[in-house]
Amino acid sequence: MRWSFAIGTIAGIRVEMHVTFVLFVLWIGISQGLFAGNLEGSPSFNLARSLSGILLVLLVFGCVLLHELGHALVARRYGIRTRDIILLPIGGVARLERMPDRPQQEVVVALAGPLVNVVIAALLASILWATRTAYPPGGLLGWLLSVNLVMIVFNLIPAFPMDGGRVLRALLAMHMPYVRATRIAATIGQAIALLFGVIGFFYNPMLMFVALFVFLAASEEQALVRTRSTMSGLPARAAMLSEFEVLRAEEPLQRAVDLLMSGSQQEFPVLEDGRPVGVLTRQDLLRGLQRGGATSPVREAVERDGLVADPGEPLEDVFRRMRERGRSAVPVVSGGDLVGLLTIENVGDLLLVQDAIRRHAGTR
Repeated sequence: MRWSFAIGTIAGIRVEMHVTFVLFVLWIGISQGLFAGNLEGSPSFNLARSLSGILLVLLVFGCVLLHELGHALVARRYGIRTRDIILLPIGGVARLERMPDRPQQEVVVALAGPLVNVVIAALLASILWATRTAYPPGGLLGWLLSVNLVMIVFNLIPAFPMDGGRVLRALLAMHMPYVRATRIAATIGQAIALLFGVIGFFYNPMLMFVALFVFLAASEEQALVRTRSTMSGLPARAAMLSEFEVLRAEEPLQRAVDLLMSGSQQEFPVLEDGRPVGVLTRQDLLRGLQRGGATSPVREAVERDGLVADPGEPLEDVFRRMRERGRSAVPVVSGGDLVGLLTIENVGDLLLVQDAIRRHAGTR
């Protein structure tokens, strides 16, 4: 995700922190310190209260991280990798490569996160009971217990794509097509998000940000599931270009500029010794021109990420890998020879065609 940076790796999963999270922590520390000073009738900064506020926020997000690890580790049992976990001011996101194929598995993965909070809450309650610490306002552990209880309840709200919404989608998918189940769950999630927004407008502005995230995420998930459904059963060759311009690695970037300006093609397969080594995109071309000018060779600008597709490979799998790598085009190779070019634009055109055909069939 843009504007995020890695802070470590846990169980082989990269953990990133969004820059807005750092700003959020700083804001908590400053506001808590200044607020304490104003209460005492003095403009001085209360460092102890500021550090206490920061510590609570960090502990809360430690629980959020464990929650997301719960999703990731259970998904791993079903052969699903987690690309990374990102910490945001509104919570955490474990970016799984895909959701489980079976609804029963999705229920387990979705409930794994809240179950982690149940375990944390039980441990904190045991410590508080054993030490007879006042509950819930009796110190840091009491507040942390309260936060985990809120996280359990909040995450189980059936607002897709939150955990409760994913459980709802999985339960619906046991009795109807997956695409329809996703549409229903997403619609319910967006309705709840609008309710969150209204409540947040009057009582808690932070809830408005959560509402916006849920609403947009539900729309994106619904579109992604619909796309996967349309691609299902189609090979990569169904969407690949068979007529396209090719660049040689030793050619100057000016050749790519000429091809870009003379036609509609924006991605160019690059051959070195007759073999494809990558695709020069428009962004790659612009960066290469900035670094070395129009006379620099194509080989210095093309990204050699080794991403290729086979003509018979499922289009859905190729599309997923392209999204993971952030690539807009991939060479299609058979027997080591370049036979086609697959672009996001062409995949989109194919999806529109397939959707039109399906709608026509539905009206007959």
